[in-house]
Amino acid sequence: VKGKTYVPVADPGYDVLGYASWYGSESGNRTASGERFRADWITAAHTTLPLPTYVEVTALDTGQRILVRINDRGPFSGRARIIDLSRAAAAGLGVAATGSAAVRVRRVEPAESDRARLRKGKPAHALPPISERERLNLRRQLAVAGF
Repeated sequence: VKGKTYVPVADPGYDVLGYASWYGSESGNRTASGERFRADWITAAHTTLPLPTYVEVTALDTGQRILVRINDRGPFSGRARIIDLSRAAAAGLGVAATGSAAVRVRRVEPAESDRARLRKGKPAHALPPISERERLNLRRQLAVAGF
């Protein structure tokens, strides 16, 4: 894509700081996993994590967290953008109004009940926000990384 090759790779320890954006106008199009994209489902796009992969996304401005199922490829612009959220995932995380947001994306193995809910487009169980201390620490790490 745009002269860069992306190779899917299993990364059980994936834990990255960067930026999320969201998309929603593509409803009905096929995702990289072959299913129809639904902006009102809790899904996301990632460049290299296997499909599906489940991730915990944390908004670094608020500390809010959400479980998301990755079923598509992207984002393919901006070195700091690490995930594209569906409109519903962005809304569930509280970042839909901003267009993009500083985030932490961490691969997780949720309970089968949460996986089943996400596969049906429903949100997984609610996660409590991270502590203010942890949120500030993650913001500092993002700043040190030059983002």
